Amino acid sequence: MPEKWFTGVVTKIVEETYNTKRFWIRVPDRSSFDFKPGQFVTLDLPIHEKMNKRWRSYSIASHPNGTNEIELVIVLLEGGPGSTYLCTQVTEGTELTMRGPLGVFTLPEVLEKDLFFICTGTGIAPFRSMTHHLHNHGIAHPNIYLISGSRYEKDLLYKEEMMKLHAEMPGFQYIPTLSREDWSGRKGYVHAVYEELLADKRPANFFLCGWKAMIDEAKQKIVAMGYDRHDIHLELYG
Repeated sequence: MPEKWFTGVVTKIVEETYNTKRFWIRVPDRSSFDFKPGQFVTLDLPIHEKMNKRWRSYSIASHPNGTNEIELVIVLLEGGPGSTYLCTQVTEGTELTMRGPLGVFTLPEVLEKDLFFICTGTGIAPFRSMTHHLHNHGIAHPNIYLISGSRYEKDLLYKEEMMKLHAEMPGFQYIPTLSREDWSGRKGYVHAVYEELLADKRPANFFLCGWKAMIDEAKQKIVAMGYDRHDIHLELYG
């Protein structure tokens, strides 16, 4: 059965960075919006006459909490009709046509191997959902490494929140990595970080979310390190 479309109402918008907004969307027809951390919703936006050119999918950035409200984090892409509409036309109270939850980019049933969450930009959204879910429910987990790549520190999303989790959550490491800015943290690209951490070639599960170029390179490097492609799970942006 194809997923049915329903109406969501924007209840709150917060400017997270100079080019990124957080949107809280409530689904009035549901008492709770149930989803698995890592899943996404698809929005049908009034940006084109052809149906399939109106659809935009976004990972749910919030964790399942029993309410009928979810959070999305959206970056304004230059020349991107979907993000331009959302970031410049949508206000609190705007109704959006949407469907979901969708997708199988979710945590393994059994958490045995170390987890490497590798992302760029808004690709942190599903990992934020997964990490909070594990933490809130006290779910036993192996080591988790959240390697978040951006160009500049101002681009890092949920930085303070992730640093707090890093301090509070045993076995969780948040490793922000900047490619264009000299700072006190990791410099360069995300690939060098997981290559260093996995010099011992221990068993690992890889979750990749972000821009295609990063994901393509990561897939090649991870397989070259000797890991099976079945250890790699991905969600592509753009």
